[in-house]
Amino acid sequence: MSGIVPLVEADTEELYGAKAVGLGDALRAGLPVPPGVALPGPLVDSIASGEPASTTALLEAVRDLPAPLAVRSSAVGEDSAGASFAGQHITVLNVPSAADVEGAVREVWWSANSDSAITYRKRLGVFARPSVGVVVQSLLQPDSAGVMFTRNPITGADERMIEASWGLGEAVVSGRVIPDSFRVDRSGEVLAARAGLKSFAIRSSPDGGTVDEDVAPELVESLCLSDVQLRALSDLAADCERVYGPERDIEWAFAGGQLYLLQCRALTTSAGAAAPASFKPPGELVESLERVPLLSGLAEADRDAVARLFTQRTFAPGETVTKEGADAAAFYLIESGTATVTVGGAFRRTLGAGDHFGEIALIDGRARTATVTADDELVCQGITLWDFQPLVQRSPTMAWTLLQTLAGMLRQAGETHTPPEGTT
Repeated sequence: MSGIVPLVEADTEELYGAKAVGLGDALRAGLPVPPGVALPGPLVDSIASGEPASTTALLEAVRDLPAPLAVRSSAVGEDSAGASFAGQHITVLNVPSAADVEGAVREVWWSANSDSAITYRKRLGVFARPSVGVVVQSLLQPDSAGVMFTRNPITGADERMIEASWGLGEAVVSGRVIPDSFRVDRSGEVLAARAGLKSFAIRSSPDGGTVDEDVAPELVESLCLSDVQLRALSDLAADCERVYGPERDIEWAFAGGQLYLLQCRALTTSAGAAAPASFKPPGELVESLERVPLLSGLAEADRDAVARLFTQRTFAPGETVTKEGADAAAFYLIESGTATVTVGGAFRRTLGAGDHFGEIALIDGRARTATVTADDELVCQGITLWDFQPLVQRSPTMAWTLLQTLAGMLRQAGETHTPPEGTT
């Protein structure tokens, strides 16, 4: 028996994962969820290994779902309050037909077993073979979509915070546009509305997958949600809290004039959430940020917000902090100890207390340009790409300042023909 069930019957998290069970709970409570099925982790393992009986069962289960389809991960442990795994496990959108679902399921399985996902699990203290459930649903063709928090994750205020863009919500989730931002109180009254910069929309391609489609000029900085739609979202937030409990992170879409719930998970306590208001970052940390070229142009309040996201990390003598060619994900300020920088195995310089490295990782996450190795016990303050990006995405002013600073750094690099300090 395959164990594949309609989403409304997914009720065992150990088999189907939190995402599938959460959507099942929503359907059982009468919430508007697109039709779909849930695949248990053992079956997904079997499909990934090419077991013919499992692939046949998959084809039979999804054959009658209206295409195109979306194939989403629902790994056990994903979407918990302490670890959302956002950005680690992929979603394959616009799968053209049932016959193409097998390949998409394999892609999802591999994303949960990738180096980055395993690294994330280890960081959380979870180092075990993942059980990867999968959700297959009919894909909507939304007019607008995005995310909603039932409590403001930045200030902690008891209000809905909504971010929206044209087309599929992946443009918002992936941070590729500056979304419209709204604050709505529990009665549905709009407290604030700020237009973003939405120059393109992600839409389904006729050949499968997605494409970036230019948005009409008059819509780029126009709000993509009406007051009526915002009230509907506020009502959906109340329904989700009734079904799941308080403090929810919701993905939604408006398609054909109807509001749909795509995902509802616990509001995570990391990934860009502000530190408690009572927390005051050390003065020396804030001062150190003033000497970081990328962050030097930020307003004092913005630097203070960035400083709140730093956490201490200690490296043992001889430990590799960053490796040349490896994907970058963090920026470090050295509190104590020394480290050696090498490029292609050749010595470049020694770093000590007050020095920093890896700042460009906060922007692009691309390959490191140098290896940094701890000479002795190296104590650093570090911030990850995953914590920094959501903060910037919610502040167009901060984003524009960083863009201007990067332009200046590029000009300086072009004039001196040497890379700016700290870009390892």
